[in-house]
Order: sequence, then structure tokens, then C-alpha cells
Amino acid sequence: MSEWETLVLGFVAGITILLGLPLGRLRAPRPGLSLFLNALAIGILTFLLWDVLVHGWQPVDNALSNLHDNSGGLGPVIGYGALFFGGLTAGLMSLVYYERWLDGRGRPDPFGPGAMAAGELAAQRGGLASWSAARRLSLLIAVGIGLHNFGEGLAIGGSAATGEISLATVLVIGFALHNATEGFGIVAPLAAHAERPSWGFLLLMGLIGGGPTFVGTAMGRQFTSAAISVIFLTLAAGSILYVIVQLLNVARHAERKELLYWGLLLGLAAGFITDMVVTAGGA
Repeated sequence: MSEWETLVLGFVAGITILLGLPLGRLRAPRPGLSLFLNALAIGILTFLLWDVLVHGWQPVDNALSNLHDNSGGLGPVIGYGALFFGGLTAGLMSLVYYERWLDGRGRPDPFGPGAMAAGELAAQRGGLASWSAARRLSLLIAVGIGLHNFGEGLAIGGSAATGEISLATVLVIGFALHNATEGFGIVAPLAAHAERPSWGFLLLMGLIGGGPTFVGTAMGRQFTSAAISVIFLTLAAGSILYVIVQLLNVARHAERKELLYWGLLLGLAAGFITDMVVTAGGA
């Protein structure tokens, strides 16, 4: 497969994230729909958290198996283990301290009594601190999904580079389905807060979330590195874990708990069903 054909595959796999983004343009969705979309995002992101942790841990598991079989040393175990826990810590705690820094700049608590005054102060200071809590959460979701999709792009590019065309094609189909559902996860906080973003904002989120698939495909075709995969996957896992906690904080105010659990179940189902397509290809 030529380089430009491989890049087209990466582009197709990443651009489908745009399919779910227009949902964020809904005008004043009903509270029940907002809750359901929020829960759907939690389900999708929970699946992604499981997915990236499993793939990120694989090199550590392989190194442990080699150590057990006396075909490898302790060094790879320590090295991959350090990358795994270091990336997970960096992905999670960097966002925790970034949130703390924004709080110090007057970031409003969307449920607090002084939200309006704090919001006006943040707007005067500009930058991300002037964004609403829903927009910042959407950005963080897009970043976490982008890190995850970079790893998917590496898999597509690596398969194409080794001549496994059928596997690369199936990966593209599966990842394209994945990305279509991930678009819903990005805009869920906006729908939950009845905030209608501009088309420019949605396109930016799509670029952040889906663009790394294309970049990863280009890099994966040139070389493969288990260490790089572990770093990006664990960074994604940490950021996704942070976002899940934030979305659960929004969900705790829900009155119709059954919608919360139905949305959660459907989000998980969407993740696992689309993953079946990838697994069917032997990935």
C-alpha cells in the first residue's frame, strides 16, 4: 500500500468524529435528553478508558511473560512499567492541577452561588479561563480522545507498512465507527448545560479529537515503537479518567436516575460493539 493510500485511510478513520459533533448545536434540549447524552458520554469514555489501559499494559505484560520464560530481563519490565504509571499520573494529575490553577484565576463553579460574578471576572481575564465550564470540559474530552486516536493511527500505519492491507482496512472501519460515537462524547457537556457552540468551535474540537488519527497513521507507517504507544495511551487514560469524574459530578444532580443508567449502558455497548469490528479483523 502506497504512502498516500495509507494517509487516506488515516484521514477517513479520523474524520468520522465530525458525525457526532452537530448534536452540540441542539437548541435548549430537554433536561432528560441532556442527562441521557451526558450518561452516553460517560459510557463511551468508560469503554475507552478500559480499552487504552488494556493496550497500554500489553507491553508490560509481554515483558513479564518474557521474564517468566527466561527469555527477557527485568529491565523492560521496569522500563515499560515506569512509562505506564508515569504517563497515567501525568495525564490525570496535570489536569487536576490545571483545574486548580484555573480556580485561582476565578473559574466559576457552575453549581455555586457566585458563578455569575466569577464568570464575569474570568471573562475579563481572557484565555481558557474565560470559557464556560462546559466548553473547557469538551476541550479536555477532545484532548483525551485525540491522544487515544493517535495510538489508533499508529496501529493503522503500522499494519499498512507491514503489508497487512486487509487488517489495515478493517482497523479503519472499526476506528471510524469508534470515532463517530466519540463525537457524541465531546459535545455531551455542552448539551447538558444547554450551551449552543459555534460551528467553528465544533470543527476545532473535531480537529483536536480526530486529527491525531491522521498524524498517528503517518508516523506508524514510518516506524513502530511500543514505548511511544504506552506513553500516548496512558496519557489518554489519565485525561479520560479525569473527564469521567467531571461528568459524573454533573450527573449526580440528575433526578431521573434510570436515564443515567440507560445512557451509561448504551454508551458501553456502543464502544464494545464497534470494537468487535476491529477484533474481527484480528487486531
